[in-house]
Amino acid sequence: MKRFIRTLGVSCVLALTTLSASAADIVDTAVGAGQFKTLATALQAAGLVETLKGPGPFTVFAPTDEAFAKLPAGTVETLLKPENKAKLQAVLTYHVVAGKVMAADVVKLKSAKTVQGQSAKIMVKGGEVMVDGAKVVKTDIVTDNGVIHVIDSVILPK
Repeated sequence: MKRFIRTLGVSCVLALTTLSASAADIVDTAVGAGQFKTLATALQAAGLVETLKGPGPFTVFAPTDEAFAKLPAGTVETLLKPENKAKLQAVLTYHVVAGKVMAADVVKLKSAKTVQGQSAKIMVKGGEVMVDGAKVVKTDIVTDNGVIHVIDSVILPK
């Protein structure tokens, strides 16, 4: 466990170096990183940009563009249609937890209640943190209104 926490500490430094969040909110930080274009597009289509630019604090488990690409063909395009806005909102808010939950706290949790209303299962397996089966690949990207943890898959509410 100590090794895992140390690894998280190194990840934090690398993440902060890669994704500087000084004077930026969650949305601006994600957009500036360049690896969350699909997420940014989805947030816009779902009408959630202003919410995540709000005071928060929020914890976002942010799937990368590669994570969205793992979904079955046509899934993202279907979710982005105006008639699927409520479903898209449910998917996106399932990636958000109210409050600022840093990596050192995430590893102590068995689940986290999402803004969507359901709880996402959290487990540490082989020294890696998993959120509903998605691997956390970068942690503790601190923003003005919360924190981002990067995940390698899109998590879906039940």
